[in-house]
Amino acid sequence: MSSSPSLAITMGDPAGIGSEIILKALTDKSLAQKCQITVVGNRQLLQFTYEHLLQQTQLTEENLINPRTINVLDIPIEGEVVLGQGDRISGSFSFACLEKAIALTLEEKFQGIITAPIAKSLWKAAGHEYPGQTEVLALRAGVDRFGMMFVGESPHTGWILRSLLATTHIPLKDVARTLTPELMSLKLDLLIECLAENFGITEPHIAIAGLNPHSGEAGQLGTEEQDWMLNWLEQAKANYPQAKLTGLIPPDTMWVNPGIAWYGNYQTPPTTADAYLALYHDQGLIPVKLMAFDRAINTTIGLPFIRTSPDHGTAFDIAGQGIANASSMKAAIELAIQTSN
Repeated sequence: MSSSPSLAITMGDPAGIGSEIILKALTDKSLAQKCQITVVGNRQLLQFTYEHLLQQTQLTEENLINPRTINVLDIPIEGEVVLGQGDRISGSFSFACLEKAIALTLEEKFQGIITAPIAKSLWKAAGHEYPGQTEVLALRAGVDRFGMMFVGESPHTGWILRSLLATTHIPLKDVARTLTPELMSLKLDLLIECLAENFGITEPHIAIAGLNPHSGEAGQLGTEEQDWMLNWLEQAKANYPQAKLTGLIPPDTMWVNPGIAWYGNYQTPPTTADAYLALYHDQGLIPVKLMAFDRAINTTIGLPFIRTSPDHGTAFDIAGQGIANASSMKAAIELAIQTSN
């Protein structure tokens, strides 16, 4: 990879806070020294947001980069956009931005993509039936071995939280039947590979959650652990002798030490892992968002290119008010730079 990677930032849903957090994050001039950034979106919409924020909020030109000074790959939009009021038009536009960024990345025009938030319901309204951006990225890249991992660095202690989801955007009632030894092995293999390649951790400690309350309590609160998960874990330990695999940890206690490590309220350092493997969406994301809502980064591992994203949604309720926090977007850009080199 080039020492100055070329990265695409998709604008996301233009009725949300995507434009604002992009304009705020790119005020950091050091980013332009580390990479070449192209916003895949619409310059006119960015300019409208820029002018609106300067005129209607307390933000100044020091808080926002002028869209005229950045590279923008224009994607046409078929109608008007109202900040805070997403609809089929904004959903269609956000999907088109993602599609274009993926196509150019697969042509090696970009080394990675940073995606601003989209609204899945508005994709559906526009006729695009996908669970989320992660699944579109994997489908267009032609991979079925991928994972959704969240990374965040504590502002209190510098400790780094890494959490991978075994299952992602599926109903809770489908989790138990979707989890299989094969799926767990695929996700664990991806995680170990990612820790080595992207973070230089070749002998990782990985904590693995149980599925049921108290990890089933010997079959009293669910049988999946007894039926196959404990046997799978023993085989995984044999398959990955370079890794320390701890589990199956009761889901309600797995996050206690990470929380202590994140906030730093301890006299003796807590025992933590290099990464945590959660089994379903909320089991992994409630603690991540509790600790690192404005700092965590969603990164898709297993793709033939880098993909990162802020760990929050479109926030239609605060769009155009100038109060959106760009920390997660900036961190997503920085992680894309780091892992592209």
